[in-house]
Amino acid sequence: MLRSLRVPVPLWETTLPAELRTVTTPLGGDAQVDVAIVGAGFTGLWTAYYLAGADPTLRIIVLEREHVGFGASGRNGGWCSALLPTSLTTLASTHGRDRAIDLLRAMHATVEEVARVADEEGIDAQLARGGTLTFARSEVQDGRLLDEVREARSFGFGPQDVRMLTAGELTDRCRVTRARSAMFTPHCAAVHPARLVHGLAGAAQRRGVVIHEQTAVVAADGRRVTTERGTVTADAVITATEAYTAALPGRRRDLVPLYSLMVGTEPLPPAVWDEIGLDDRPTFNDGRHMIIYGQRTADGRLAFGGRGAPYHFGSRIEPSFDTDDRVRRLLIGTARDLFPVLTDVEFPYHWGGPLGVPRDWHAGVRFDRDTGAGAAGGYVGDGVAATNLAGRLMADLVTGRTSELTALPWAGHRSRRWEPEPLRWLGINLG
Repeated sequence: MLRSLRVPVPLWETTLPAELRTVTTPLGGDAQVDVAIVGAGFTGLWTAYYLAGADPTLRIIVLEREHVGFGASGRNGGWCSALLPTSLTTLASTHGRDRAIDLLRAMHATVEEVARVADEEGIDAQLARGGTLTFARSEVQDGRLLDEVREARSFGFGPQDVRMLTAGELTDRCRVTRARSAMFTPHCAAVHPARLVHGLAGAAQRRGVVIHEQTAVVAADGRRVTTERGTVTADAVITATEAYTAALPGRRRDLVPLYSLMVGTEPLPPAVWDEIGLDDRPTFNDGRHMIIYGQRTADGRLAFGGRGAPYHFGSRIEPSFDTDDRVRRLLIGTARDLFPVLTDVEFPYHWGGPLGVPRDWHAGVRFDRDTGAGAAGGYVGDGVAATNLAGRLMADLVTGRTSELTALPWAGHRSRRWEPEPLRWLGINLG
């Protein structure tokens, strides 16, 4: 049965205890600092956190139009994963085999780095290192997953990084209909993203970072950030706005905002979870082309999402796009197809938001010392861990430190701009 009841805010926001929520004041007028960061999501906050750790004397300010974690950082599926939006083969063709391997190894280490920081800073992100299960539910999907494992092997990644499971081995972990096999990687942790992003904000503040919410940025030009509440001048200005970059002057074609939507349940009884499994809280998806993703939350809910919402002409972002009845029905139907025990379970939560997609599906972290301008983003929806790597890389670039991170393919990468409309709308929606 499909009920009309919906909660318009993300499940993560409604289950975030009030005492864990970061609350700050708006900018109170003009200011001069060493580093100004636009956007209080994961990218901006990780950058601020590592910069403050590298040089405690830096005056760092983070400016946020809404509130901490308002964008994708607080609305995502809670996958702290090592996933990259482009294949190793594609990366190697552009950057060389060794640099492609280095990037994926760095992502593997980043999953552990996020867990380390959460533990060190006392952030209760309800993190569970359960890995990721990708189901194969057709012969085509089975072949697709086998090809992924073969590609990983060809780049030197062994069974400890990714391996196939038989249908019987999968059943021991999760009971999904029509499963022929599955691919498993341990390099992922399920998290409560709102708990993580607000905990990170608190950790940054303890390092001396100043955060101003409810401060809309009008323009970020060189070493000046103009807001509706004052102007901030800084030696370095970092744009960390992901999908919302399209709303900044002159930046509409940098990243395309594509919507990913989710549904969620109330806590499910133990008997339902006995039928589903996922005892170790692995994140899960399957081998279809249309992306789906899910997790069993720490409080026993199912949080399930997928792509499929349309791209909106002119890279528009509107609150009304955060839900979509057609996609909601498809998501609920897909979840019930995977796990028939959910047939009579209600999904009262429905939410979503835009993610940032560069033209080449390749994240970039850039800082120009001559102009003081920097930018990071383009994670194509896999940013919970990737933002940490980007934040550490940006901290090295701003402080001038040469490291293993500054040799990664993301460093200095600039994607070519998306086509002007109507070509952009036609190409994306046809794709």
